[in-house]
Amino acid sequence: MKYFNGFSLQGEETLFAPYFIESDYCVAGFSYGAQQAFEYAYHANKRIDRVILLSPAFFQTEKPSFVRTQLRYFDAGQEAYIKQFLANAAYPSSMDLSEYLKVGTKDELEALLSYTWDEKKIQEVLDRGTTIEVFLGEKDKIIDAQQAFEFFKPLTTTYFMKGVGHILQAEMVVSISQKHYPKNIH
Repeated sequence: MKYFNGFSLQGEETLFAPYFIESDYCVAGFSYGAQQAFEYAYHANKRIDRVILLSPAFFQTEKPSFVRTQLRYFDAGQEAYIKQFLANAAYPSSMDLSEYLKVGTKDELEALLSYTWDEKKIQEVLDRGTTIEVFLGEKDKIIDAQQAFEFFKPLTTTYFMKGVGHILQAEMVVSISQKHYPKNIH
């Protein structure tokens, strides 16, 4: 399987292992990587049976001022921007994504924010016999998952997952049971 990383991330594919099909004919990507995975499949001259798009970056319904604002924030404080981005990507889980950090560039950010998903290109890939699966989280703080769902649902096999965010992980509730010690009797 060929995998494409999300913006400012590397190695995060381990988080998505349950969604993958191990096959030389499968392409997958997360967020920004979903855009790249789709373009790879679209331009491929070889067999691809399945494209897995995990929380595809979907900003085509945003106003142009949104893109400009995001780029301005990135320029003003790259470290703070990435820190907030990782927190928003992890939400609602409290997962620390810093181990997957590989700071992205302004050009990459602009490319992901400006990308337009094209229905005709999606249909061309489908017409080749390729299955496209899209996974979206209801609590996504990076993209408007509902708008992405409405776009992808008529075209692809689309899963709208309740209680999860951009990295498709829910908040983990850990309950630590209280240890009970026998009372000392004197």
